[in-house]
Amino acid sequence: MLAKVSSFLLPSCFLKVFLLLYCQQVLSQGTASLPRSLPEQQGVSAAGIINFIDATKKSKTEFHSFVFLRHGKVVAEGWWDPYQSSLKHTLYSTSKSFTAAAIGFAITEQRLHLDDKVVSLFPNDLPDTVSPELGELTVKDVLMMSDGQDPDPTPKLVRDTNWVRAFLALPIVNRPGTKFLYNSMGTYMLSAIVQKVTGQKVIDYLRPRLFEPLGITGMDWEISPQTINTGGWGLRLKTEDMAKFGQLYLQKGNWNGRQLLPKEWVEEATSMKIMQDPDAPPAKKDSNDWLQGYCYQMWRCRHNAVRADGAFGQFIIMMPDQDAVIAITAETPDMQEEINLVWNYVLPSMHDGTLPADKKLDAKLRQELSSLALAPPPAAFQQASLTDINGSTFTLQPNEKKMQAISFERKDKGCLVTIKGDTAVYKMYFGAGKWKTGVTTRPGPNLLTGAREHLVGIPAVKTAGSYGWKDEHTLELVLRYIESPHTETMTCHFDGKNISIDVQNSFDYGHKKTVLQGTRQPQ
Repeated sequence: MLAKVSSFLLPSCFLKVFLLLYCQQVLSQGTASLPRSLPEQQGVSAAGIINFIDATKKSKTEFHSFVFLRHGKVVAEGWWDPYQSSLKHTLYSTSKSFTAAAIGFAITEQRLHLDDKVVSLFPNDLPDTVSPELGELTVKDVLMMSDGQDPDPTPKLVRDTNWVRAFLALPIVNRPGTKFLYNSMGTYMLSAIVQKVTGQKVIDYLRPRLFEPLGITGMDWEISPQTINTGGWGLRLKTEDMAKFGQLYLQKGNWNGRQLLPKEWVEEATSMKIMQDPDAPPAKKDSNDWLQGYCYQMWRCRHNAVRADGAFGQFIIMMPDQDAVIAITAETPDMQEEINLVWNYVLPSMHDGTLPADKKLDAKLRQELSSLALAPPPAAFQQASLTDINGSTFTLQPNEKKMQAISFERKDKGCLVTIKGDTAVYKMYFGAGKWKTGVTTRPGPNLLTGAREHLVGIPAVKTAGSYGWKDEHTLELVLRYIESPHTETMTCHFDGKNISIDVQNSFDYGHKKTVLQGTRQPQ
């Protein structure tokens, strides 16, 4: 069809050139979706995957999605409603592995070297006195989380206006390259280095080299006050995109017959460079996936695996011995427990060769995957309604959430909640006992919430809201920020003209809540 249209529109002398360019573009962009396969065809037991799903229901971890690859093919994938395959998800520190890939590309293109001194790249941001330790700090030291600073300066430095200068001004208390300390601001420095030597933000530099060949689109990444991608966090991708990245590394940098990253770099980047706790007893090490050694912005795991790892349970786990990848998005208070589910259920589901077809089990697995869902808040008190508060606005006392007023309106068989902040007004929709999707510019819960005023680069975010009455005076509003791991719950207690609101972020795990007080405005 394309040839017929092209021959009609173009002179024959241009047709070959047009088709050649078109084919080159298709090849350069790669396949948009990974191939799918029945589990048994790739030596995976459908029963094992079902057992994994059953285990997630009893876990402390709230799973949002997973994509499981064996031999480069998707054998199982699932999203817990209201999370969806089309949505991006905040990766937190899984972003670090993508920043390290950008360093790999820059080294491959001879724009940079592992032994380059960091101070040589930022002559205009150096402190008045450069210590011998700072002068020794290399790109490799930063890649392997051995910057020499202590403690991790990230929470402090994100409130500065010049993160590079603030990083370089900090004392180095351990000789670079000798001691592991997790340092997200060090990864930001890697992002700044890429931008320094290429003239492009990491996300733009990776676009033609990584994202387009893998068919990854729609990604975004937070930036600092200096318009540098945050590097150590802030990248948002779809779950399948995460799996593609893991498959690329499993294939030693090769994608569809094209070597994107050199095999030698991938092997270097995924091999152990430094031990987190060299003195840990064997029994502790045998049960802990954070004591297996650190690579270049990746972690070694038990079972000879390697992973990209993000806060609250964002994982890309690559298992070379099994030729498998599993990408997971979630929110958890116990990341080790989440990984243990992979070792206990996913790992033993894989076998050599193929397995006999099992149509009954495959059908059961499809049913399990299609029915994954996170329940909306229950309407325990069915008689309560929005009638008494419909159209009401409550003025709130000064509070740390910077909420000045909240109003409620019955709309579209649900509830429209309007919050007046100190700088903007936000409208959010909540379904009655079901999830209602929407979009908001209101900053949601975030590990670095205190620094959000410095972070831009992320557009209005998608939400899913639902409400239910706990009793005739207590309304529970649950708002999921469905492109992040997090959820905000507002429990509103009505007492005549007064309102009391308990606001809790999901990652506080029941230990902290903010209580707001307010009074109904005259109508």
